[in-house]
Amino acid sequence: MRTFRNVAIIALIAVPVAFLPGGGAATRAVLAALGIGFLASIGFAGWQGYRANQFTISTLPDVSRAVFFAAVGLLVLMVVAADELLASGGGTLVWIGLIALAVAAIIRVWTEAHTY
Repeated sequence: MRTFRNVAIIALIAVPVAFLPGGGAATRAVLAALGIGFLASIGFAGWQGYRANQFTISTLPDVSRAVFFAAVGLLVLMVVAADELLASGGGTLVWIGLIALAVAAIIRVWTEAHTY
């Protein structure tokens, strides 16, 4: 019953988009709002994570802290550049490689910070 209700809600939202004039513009507006909300929630989670680990981050050696913030900046840059880079095969490989590099750098700094 719950699944039927969820499908009905989605169908109710989809009907005006599919059959009313200007539905494509409404779809783009809804998707843009959802994207902004998603990115805002990721930013909020990052801010909460920073606040929870502020002491750990501030006591990192300067080089480790620089690598950590550079990796976080690279992740933000890759989110912003996703549309352009994911438009081609080579760009997709570069995007995946840079994401993997940033994640590996963050994991390495974090594990070094928690190794005694």
